[in-house]
Amino acid sequence: MSQAQTYPQPSIKIENIVATVSIDQNIDLEEVERKLNNVEYRPERFPGLIFRLDEPRVTALIFKSGKMVVTGAKSTQELIRAVKKIFYILKKHGIVGNVKPRIQIQNIVASANLNVEVHLEKAAYLLENSMYEPEQFPGLIYRLDYPRVVLLLFSSGKMVVTGAKKEKEVKEAVEKVFQELKEKGCIREPDEDLSKEEELFEDEEL
Repeated sequence: MSQAQTYPQPSIKIENIVATVSIDQNIDLEEVERKLNNVEYRPERFPGLIFRLDEPRVTALIFKSGKMVVTGAKSTQELIRAVKKIFYILKKHGIVGNVKPRIQIQNIVASANLNVEVHLEKAAYLLENSMYEPEQFPGLIYRLDYPRVVLLLFSSGKMVVTGAKKEKEVKEAVEKVFQELKEKGCIREPDEDLSKEEELFEDEEL
């Protein structure tokens, strides 16, 4: 397989952004429950109140301290829009005053498709910080130092990226892994024959 061969570009989709939000004010959760719909509060089971937005479709766990965990956003812009809407609603009902929420992204989960097939055994042999135990899990686990993310890579070329703090880190990680796999001869298009290449790799191991 020639190194100069061109392949389709990977596709990437943000599946979920998890962020923490905090304000310098306590929140009366019982008041929130009384005044708002789409909330669930059972303090005997969980100390936080669950607040669901329909648009954008996110869920916020709100605590008395003024801290929140927001999940479900598909982009940073959508996350910011959701947080603004949450505080607009809380302020409208007199639950909070003029506050400036601080948003910090904790984890971005994304899916990607390299649009090629991957020789996982060869990749595990050649990539540092990777682990592949097909009898336990069908994917290869690959930890990158920069950007600091973890990738789950499957032979179909599909992957899951976790641990990113910024959307651009997802793109950087996918492109970096794709380039490494190309350089090490670990990929093929679905109609390409890798049988000879796999035989050579097996001979090298011997």
